Amino acid sequence: MRILLVEDDPMIGDAIQRALSDASYAADWVKDGPSGLAALDTHPYDLVLLDLGLPGKDGLEVLDILRARNNPVPLLILTARDSLDARLRGLDGGADDYLLKPFAMAELLARMRAVLRRKGGNALPLLGNGVVSLDLVSKQASTADQPGIPLSSREFALLQALLIRPGAILSRSELEDRLYGWGNEVESNAIEFLIHALRRKLGSHVIKNVRGLGWMVSKNA
Repeated sequence: MRILLVEDDPMIGDAIQRALSDASYAADWVKDGPSGLAALDTHPYDLVLLDLGLPGKDGLEVLDILRARNNPVPLLILTARDSLDARLRGLDGGADDYLLKPFAMAELLARMRAVLRRKGGNALPLLGNGVVSLDLVSKQASTADQPGIPLSSREFALLQALLIRPGAILSRSELEDRLYGWGNEVESNAIEFLIHALRRKLGSHVIKNVRGLGWMVSKNA
């Protein structure tokens, strides 16, 4: 899952980016409003973490522009502005949640999961299609024969990308976009290697290869 972090404070940004990477997210980090809008114009993101006190364009202005473009990407505001007016402007302007600085990284990750669940129509922190399920907190997969299968960070991220859109075929480049942020070197066979590892753990029937197009998991059984 690919996250855009728009944060100008180098210490906070570095800490968040490391926490996201440790939690199996691919995170791109920009430090001003115009760069955030440019990134959103050129890359598909699953969620945006947006500071309000940004150079170039204020975070609320970035939010206004983003929603005026009918971009529905889930968005969580991170800011030290604790006034009721600022919170209302952000939420009424299209933000999905609001987190005040300073905050614990565990709370940020939990709020991200909650926002993504709401957008996906899931009440519980689980993704599944009737064949395999994925626990977004423990990062374990389960099948009818095997509960609680541990996954590596990359395996978790790839299976999550497929289960978010069951029935949709994702190409190699689409999967790479969701698993790797800027500056991450991607080996030519990395996706095939991860899919092979997942099939070995979950069963060969779980992830289907659509020749010449990519990979998919079946729609809910």
